[in-house]
Amino acid sequence: MTTDITARTPITFDPYDYAFQEDPYPVYARLRTEEPLHHNPDLDLWALTRHADISEAFRTEGTYSNAWGVAIEQSAWGPDAHKVMSILGMDPPRQNRLRSLVSRGFTPRRVHDLLPRVQALAERYLSECLEMGSFDWITDFAGKLPMDVISEMMGVPEEDRTEVRRQADIVVHREDGLYDVPPAGAEASMWLVVYYQEMVAQRRRQPSDDLTSALIEAEIDGDRLTDEDVIAFLFLMVVAGNETTTKLLGHAVFHLTRHPDQLALVFAGPDPELVSPWIEETLRYDTSSQLLARYLLRDVELHGVVAPKDSKLLLCLGSANRDERVFSRPDEYDILRDKAELAQILSFGGGRHFCLGANLARMEAQTALRELVNRVKSIEVDHDRAVRVHSVNVRGFASLPMKVEHR
Repeated sequence: MTTDITARTPITFDPYDYAFQEDPYPVYARLRTEEPLHHNPDLDLWALTRHADISEAFRTEGTYSNAWGVAIEQSAWGPDAHKVMSILGMDPPRQNRLRSLVSRGFTPRRVHDLLPRVQALAERYLSECLEMGSFDWITDFAGKLPMDVISEMMGVPEEDRTEVRRQADIVVHREDGLYDVPPAGAEASMWLVVYYQEMVAQRRRQPSDDLTSALIEAEIDGDRLTDEDVIAFLFLMVVAGNETTTKLLGHAVFHLTRHPDQLALVFAGPDPELVSPWIEETLRYDTSSQLLARYLLRDVELHGVVAPKDSKLLLCLGSANRDERVFSRPDEYDILRDKAELAQILSFGGGRHFCLGANLARMEAQTALRELVNRVKSIEVDHDRAVRVHSVNVRGFASLPMKVEHR
């Protein structure tokens, strides 16, 4: 008679743990099966891991609150989260008001008008990489493009962008064994806030044709954004918008190059037809935004377990995207996956907090990866030398050494 030792081993769900950050998916799989509403008593932290439960949480009003932010670290969690997380740290009606005003500046037209500039930046950085032959996909391309696009949109001068990018990277990094934002992260956050304060003040004196000025000028029935509102949204854009797109581009080349048959399909010729499904499957298989926190306004009872009111709870997006109840062969990377399945991914959240920058992220990834496919015959990533970022919420790479063969 055999004994299932795995089933008797307590599940350790610790999002701060470096080992978990390296590969959270086995833990997610056990939680979905054994404890879909899980409690870590040491951290006093709850977690939802099934797709249906997380989808329902996004749609449910008055229970899963954003008002304490989406990050669980002590200094990032609390009623002042909106000061750096903007609309991600708010509930209705405040969230409705601010999202409506922000949308007046952050329009689909403004995103669409960026396309020529995104294309030019992608061509420039890829040309520099191709000249080197061997390069770091994150440092030399994926870390530059999204930050420059967002900086261009905001009106950050070109000479400041490298430092803004460096500070944003520090904001998301987490130290092993430290259950809070490290001092360097807090200092980087303050640096960015002060930088955007000065930029907003300058735009009030001298408006220009950029997102910062558009946010300052946004108005609905006499209601306008305060300086604090504008600064918080700029901070959210530079951290959430930049980091997640960089990580998407990193995951795209990392996972594709681990599957030679699919790699050959994508790079068979200068035809970017498979770029869209490549991006969507990457978003499903290893999403940049893994965890989103919520504050419970009332008891939540699921699967015979009650998470009490006032609890801190995580929506595990990375787990939802691997849920075997929704996705066939969920742990397989397949760029030819059925489109109906890919339409179910939760990588950009859902409900009233669905990511405002989803279209921008997809457009940047499409432009970058189409350019890569058009100009390169094959790519090779040194997987053994890849270095992951350590972060509670964001999953991705800090370094991806890569070689290419020109067309």
